[in-house]
Amino acid sequence: MKRQGGFTLIELVVVIVILGILAVTAAPKFMNLQGDARNASLQGLKGAIQGASGIVYGKAAIEGKETSTETTEVGVNGNKVETIYGYPTATSAGIVAAISGVGTDNDFAIVKGTGTDGSISFTFKNYAASADLNAVPKKCYVTYKQAASGAEPTIIIDADACK
Repeated sequence: MKRQGGFTLIELVVVIVILGILAVTAAPKFMNLQGDARNASLQGLKGAIQGASGIVYGKAAIEGKETSTETTEVGVNGNKVETIYGYPTATSAGIVAAISGVGTDNDFAIVKGTGTDGSISFTFKNYAASADLNAVPKKCYVTYKQAASGAEPTIIIDADACK
C-alpha cells in the first residue's frame, strides 16, 4: 500500500495562525506610507529652500549686498529676489520668488502664519484651505524664518510632520 504525502489539518492551521501573527505585526509598519511620503516631500522642499537661499546669498555676495540691513533686490535667473542680510526675505517677493513653482501649479502652497516674526510657511495645496497653521493637519508644513542680523535663515520641519 502506498503512503500518500501531504499536510494534516493541524499543520495547515498552525501555518495559517503563524501567517496571521506575522500580518498583524507587520501591517502597522506599512499603514503610514502616505504620511512618510508627505514627510519626505517636505524634506525635499526644505532642501530646495536651503539651496535657493544659498544661491541667492552667493549672488548677493557677488553684488556686495550680503551685509545690507535694508531690504534689497538681487537678480537670480532673470527674477528679482528681495533679500535682507543677503538671504531671501520671508515674502512672496523673497523666498517664494527664489524657489520656482511654489504657490503656482506646484503641489505646495503658502500658508499664512503669524508673519510677525519674519516667517512664511509652506504646506500641500490640499492642506492650505485655511490660512492658519493650527488648521494644517499633523503639523505638515515647512517654515522659513528669514535671516536676522547676519545669521543664516532657519528652515523648520516638525520631527513628526505629517505622521
